[in-house]
Amino acid sequence: MSTPILSMKNITKTFPGVKALSDVTFSVAPREIHCLVGENGAGKSTLMKVLSGVHPWGEYTGDIVFDGKTQVFHGIADSEKAGIAIIYQELALVPDMTVYDNIFLGHEITRGMTVDLNETIKKAAEMLGKVRLDVSPDTLVKDLGVGKQQLVEIAKALSRNVKLLVLDEPTAALNETDCDNLFAILRELKEQGVTCVLITHKLREVIKVADVVTVLRDGQTICTLDAREGEVSEAVLIKNMVGREIDNVYPPRTHAVLDEEVLRVQGWTAFNPKAGRNVLLDVAFTVRKGEIVGFAGLMGSGRTELARSIFGNPDGYRVSGELFVHGAPVHYRHPHDAIEDGVAYATEDRKANGLILIQDVKQNITLANLKEISSRGIMDDNAEVKAADTYRTALDIKTPSLEQMVYNLSGGNQQKVSVARWLFVKPTVLILDEPTRGIDVGAIYEIYQIMNRLASEGIGIIMISSELPEILGMSDRVYVISSGRITGELPVREATQEKIMELATR
Repeated sequence: MSTPILSMKNITKTFPGVKALSDVTFSVAPREIHCLVGENGAGKSTLMKVLSGVHPWGEYTGDIVFDGKTQVFHGIADSEKAGIAIIYQELALVPDMTVYDNIFLGHEITRGMTVDLNETIKKAAEMLGKVRLDVSPDTLVKDLGVGKQQLVEIAKALSRNVKLLVLDEPTAALNETDCDNLFAILRELKEQGVTCVLITHKLREVIKVADVVTVLRDGQTICTLDAREGEVSEAVLIKNMVGREIDNVYPPRTHAVLDEEVLRVQGWTAFNPKAGRNVLLDVAFTVRKGEIVGFAGLMGSGRTELARSIFGNPDGYRVSGELFVHGAPVHYRHPHDAIEDGVAYATEDRKANGLILIQDVKQNITLANLKEISSRGIMDDNAEVKAADTYRTALDIKTPSLEQMVYNLSGGNQQKVSVARWLFVKPTVLILDEPTRGIDVGAIYEIYQIMNRLASEGIGIIMISSELPEILGMSDRVYVISSGRITGELPVREATQEKIMELATR
């Protein structure tokens, strides 16, 4: 057995009142793709921040042995110098700079006192070749899609002669084609001697790409499994991650869908003045009381544009068509109008648009319906606490207190806070855009249970998702969008991944 390129021994990291890591041991062999998995709050990102020097030596106990040497990292620069590069979900690129500038930012190629532009562009092209990215080095990063920006980040890491490449949720915003391309590149890098650690919640990806998997739970190492020996399956991973078996990832549905329509859209067309084109064209669909309607489609197909144009059109599209809520024609000029009418929208990007991270849990829950906890324009603090505590209990939001800042919560609990906010407005129509993005399998199951409960209470739910198994597992009916048009409607009993993809590519 080869000597590990990385050994993290008995790592313990404590924050005020919380032990994030407790005696964690984590080893990675050279030239392997090692997946690190666990629920939100399990300690994965904290462990990698210890490795990267974000949490420097002296702020944790235990040892880091990398490339045969015990390391003392006082900061990120020390870990990078040793040959470690970490790429986070929020990419660290400068949008208005060129690809070559980004690749060599901080370690510029110079001749004397000036940057050697010709050599920089030449070396940047070599790095882009290694990640199979066919773009000009002088392209501005902001002109690239998310998948290509991800590859620029990897090229940037390779330019520093990286030995260990850590990717934290790299596929969260990628489509299936970009994911497959990324995994192919990781395999190629492995053959070239680069070791990879991949943090992901997507268990199908783990099974597809991992050589070895380590599971963390509650800040402790639970097990390390060798995928090459057949030790890894979804059932095994779920059991070790959550501490119990989940026999059916999609909880059973027990309620009946009623014939009463809660929402109808006809001839819905939206023109985006900034892009100079229609983002939606002649869209028509219905949602009934107690129904979960899935919307599938490729990235850029118009799913989110549809949701946002219905929800008061905050992007300023030029919209035409008809919208009916409970049979009555409506026209929302602002999201406030939709909220007043019982239509709620939980955005796909909870951190940027869905939550105010620097506010506490109770403020985030009550923000969309302040009139409920106010009298004559003055907020009732006791009413706010009571309302927030009701939803904390109902959705099992794990937080030390209602005064906890939302940015301190795990992704799954942040998502529950986002859902709680919209439940507090007492909607009859709830639009959930990528409701399980970036959260772990245990929290996903809880979100599904919440959705089923809301549907059983008569709420009509629109679920937008890029995960086809999720669409098939949770929906009563499925609409497929391609290039801004509805290309098909399927009862879930007739829907398959193949049928949906065929409609999504029309």
